[in-house]
Amino acid sequence: MKILVTGGAGFIGSNIVDALVENGHDVVVVDNLYMGRLKNLNPKAKFYLLDLQAAEISKLFALEKFDVVYHEAAQMDVRRSVENPVFDASVNVLGTLNILQNAVQTGVKKVIFASTGGAVYGEQDYFPADEEHPTRPVSPYGITKLTVEKYLFFYKLTYGLEHVILRYANVYGPRQNPFGEAGVVAIFIEKMLTGGQPIINGDGKQTRDFVYVGDVVRANLLALEYPGSNTFNVGTGKETDVNTIFRELNKIIGQNLPEKHGPAKEGEQQRSVIDYSKIKNVLGWKPKITLEEGLRKTVDYFKAYEV
Repeated sequence: MKILVTGGAGFIGSNIVDALVENGHDVVVVDNLYMGRLKNLNPKAKFYLLDLQAAEISKLFALEKFDVVYHEAAQMDVRRSVENPVFDASVNVLGTLNILQNAVQTGVKKVIFASTGGAVYGEQDYFPADEEHPTRPVSPYGITKLTVEKYLFFYKLTYGLEHVILRYANVYGPRQNPFGEAGVVAIFIEKMLTGGQPIINGDGKQTRDFVYVGDVVRANLLALEYPGSNTFNVGTGKETDVNTIFRELNKIIGQNLPEKHGPAKEGEQQRSVIDYSKIKNVLGWKPKITLEEGLRKTVDYFKAYEV
């Protein structure tokens, strides 16, 4: 199949591209390299340096005639979305609409969308949250992701464009960017390996559902084969607080750093963990990589390629 991956030079997107290429697909990457990196690009994928809102996107769709679009590109920093909701919406909503409009105009059959399993639910009523949990996002980032989900329903209803929405938990692993505000695992590892001191926001008791990127890639490959449209959580169903992440990495790396805390961040959820029963029952997916194994794999990657 001819497949477009937006954000295909980024953390999750580039790992998806590698898997698609390995499975024999003809892959095209669009990335503006704001967060993506050239070194992440698969040499067998065709690359276009473009922004999601660029007028040239229309020419790209007309030229390449995609069968499927993986939409991974996004402004994904929750804290930046709080500071600048207009920028967040311009990328995540208007940029996505540019992709979707061109998709229906050029005969794309399916869009696989990277949503968020933490931010769309907001502060949870029950733990873990399944796909039927009320959606009450507390950040502009979560609001934009939920907005795109609603647009996908519109495009399916109006134009017959199929979609699979994957609500990711907190994804970590090789190629995660350690220099932004998002991605606590990568940030902590980079600090620890370069002689820095990681700072834990607040009391560190805020919890997340940490899922390894390789498991997320498998979910994306299964979504490609799924007939029709649906929404699935992609997580582990296990709640881990930030203090535990710090302690596990401290142990793996062997730095014995002190545990230092800074002020809590505005707009940050306290607890987030999602139920993967639906994707297990429908697609046969479940996480395979334990947190300890995933953290070790990520540390090994950073030692080899990042530091």
